[in-house]
Amino acid sequence: MLVEVWSDIVCPWCYIGKRRFEKALGSFEHAGEVDIRWRSFELDPRAPFRRSKPTAVHLAAKYGMTLEQAKARLEDMNELAAAEGLVYDLANTQGGNTFDAHRLIHLGNARDPATGGTVKEALLKAYFTDLQPISEPDVLREIGVASGLDPGQVDDLLATDRFASDVKHDESEAATLGCTGVPFFVFDRTFAVPGAQDPNTFLITLRRTWERSVRGEPTVAGGPACNDEACAI
Repeated sequence: MLVEVWSDIVCPWCYIGKRRFEKALGSFEHAGEVDIRWRSFELDPRAPFRRSKPTAVHLAAKYGMTLEQAKARLEDMNELAAAEGLVYDLANTQGGNTFDAHRLIHLGNARDPATGGTVKEALLKAYFTDLQPISEPDVLREIGVASGLDPGQVDDLLATDRFASDVKHDESEAATLGCTGVPFFVFDRTFAVPGAQDPNTFLITLRRTWERSVRGEPTVAGGPACNDEACAI
């Protein structure tokens, strides 16, 4: 079974959705036969290379909030993440453009899907927990090498536009599949589950995909998702 996941590295619901899906996979009888592919989706393709201000300050200015209101909103999301065993500090994340980070995931996928998944997890942790600027080449190189990628290949990636077309293809394909927000999970190109669903919904979809006898339309179930640059924090 192939499960493709469209998401962005700076999307807080995407990391939460990843953990919820992993919980479901842990209860799925055929987990060993599930191939997971991480696909690219930029919430804000026009984002600057690196934002000059902390996320809380950026959020307050963007939506006319006080700094205290912005921090409270971000703290609510921190608590939702904590319920999934994740450590967020959204007020102090260092936002920026994610295009090169997506290219790094594609380099991992080119080696094997498991390595692509390792790179994806490392990027999410680096951004949300370790508060690293994942647009910076030095940070991306460290993450890539630590994830098992060849240092020379990582250097070549960062010095060229390798996999740029693959990122754009993922994003074009997302639109074709009806993806308007992330995370967006597609099961064997048969069923789609948008949003950070609860683990039981993912488990039901895994089993339904495995046992399907007819191919139907994508599911209409939806959960919390990010659909524009406002969620790129």
